Amino acid sequence: MTQDRSDISRGKGAPKPSREERLAEALRANLQKRKAQARARKNDAATSQNDKNEGS
Repeated sequence: MTQDRSDISRGKGAPKPSREERLAEALRANLQKRKAQARARKNDAATSQNDKNEGS
């Protein structure tokens, strides 16, 4: 009658991803996040540079 908690959280048909698969997915997500942050910093720097030029 009782079920193991890991069976409930994973579902019956979903196989557990391997360690390598989890790490690869985490690396991809981290890279996308870092690229987005770099783009945001680049845009902020360009905007602030334009503001300085217009004030002169």
